[in-house]
Amino acid sequence: MALEVIVLAAGQGTRMRSKRPKVLHEIGGRPMLSHVLETARALAPTRLHAVVGAGAEEIRARYASTPDVSWVEQEEQLGSGHAVLQAMPGISDEATVLVLYADVPLVGAATLEACVAASGERGGVALVTADTPTPDGLGRIVRDADGGVAAIVEDRDATDGQRAITEVNTGILAAPATLLGRLLGEVGNDNAQGEYYLTDIVGGAVAAGIPVTGLATDDPGEMLGVNDRVQLAEAERRYQRRNAEAAMRAGVTLRDPARFDLRGTLRAGEDCVIDVGVVLEGRVELGADVRVGAHCVVRDSVLADGVTVEPHTVIDGARIDRGAAVGPFARLRPGTELGEDTRIGNFVETKKARLGAGTKASHLAYLGDAFVGERCNVGAGTITCNYDGVDKHETRIGDEVFVGTNATLVAPLDVEDGAYIGAGSTITTRVAAEHLAVGRARQRNIKGWKPPAKRKR
Repeated sequence: MALEVIVLAAGQGTRMRSKRPKVLHEIGGRPMLSHVLETARALAPTRLHAVVGAGAEEIRARYASTPDVSWVEQEEQLGSGHAVLQAMPGISDEATVLVLYADVPLVGAATLEACVAASGERGGVALVTADTPTPDGLGRIVRDADGGVAAIVEDRDATDGQRAITEVNTGILAAPATLLGRLLGEVGNDNAQGEYYLTDIVGGAVAAGIPVTGLATDDPGEMLGVNDRVQLAEAERRYQRRNAEAAMRAGVTLRDPARFDLRGTLRAGEDCVIDVGVVLEGRVELGADVRVGAHCVVRDSVLADGVTVEPHTVIDGARIDRGAAVGPFARLRPGTELGEDTRIGNFVETKKARLGAGTKASHLAYLGDAFVGERCNVGAGTITCNYDGVDKHETRIGDEVFVGTNATLVAPLDVEDGAYIGAGSTITTRVAAEHLAVGRARQRNIKGWKPPAKRKR
């Protein structure tokens, strides 16, 4: 039977105290809604439907390039049952429907697959439950004498005895489309909030003798709902703990798993070591034996075997070859390519720079729009002046070039193999191979000169 997924994302999220729609608040650098959509896609559904309401325009704009989602607007927020009803006209009668929540971002595909399978096996309603020591505010699962699900009672409508129940409804359920539509049509709003609860279909199904299966998740943490920023932070930590455990199982040593943040994807070889406070963003690939020091940021970059990154370094959109060392306090910007055994030291910044094998820029330099050959030495204070206010220009430096301290290289410029640049020089024209270029003003020593403070006396 075909599967169609409805993701409820229409709530206002007033407890977040934010202008941004709740479902766009991020876990691991991505909106909560993105996490739920990605998990739903793992089940290979025929169609994905997202019900939006508060902040609908902003949400749809955020996903403008997401063609596999059908957007449904709930103009009035009249409860979860009403929200699902808005999506039902677009769903095939032959489908099984799975209902998810955009503010429950950690749910796993295995749990959802089990829920869908249970609905299919019995032809009834299947719902996911969780046992929690703190059930306040959540709907309680009331079971019959045989252990079947008899009803779900919302916290505000529960008796004292029902509030003592610790098994709670997660809101996630699956049912055949025709059955779900019929049960929703029977739901009323005679409750404290005057809303149409999706959970009320359980009572209707039980009364009609339709099987209702309750599946308790093995990991209640995956059912954590996010309603405020405290819960958002808790979900973030749970998500990052998952990432940390996956990395460690893949052979990565984390100095402190509680201080590791992955905001994208990580592929890592064996025996990598990542120190505390490291943030990995986008797509990051690490070879074997890579060392990343404390408080670094690595974004959309590839680091080959044996690369060392010293603390407080930012690497963004770079490719670093085997055995290179970077930092501390270095910044590699997009388009940087470092060859084998290169050295980029403290307070060195690169942008669209390619450095050949064995080249060193040990401290206090800027290399932008530059090609630097192999076995070069770039002295402290060296900069490539690549921007003339209108266009960017390239500096090309050959192999085995020595650039002295405080050199200013004004692009476009070619410095050929084996050339030397004298310290303190401003170089504006081509330097031939093995030549020494010196571009300094002649020094003058002025006898009897007095500093301004002494002149006033």
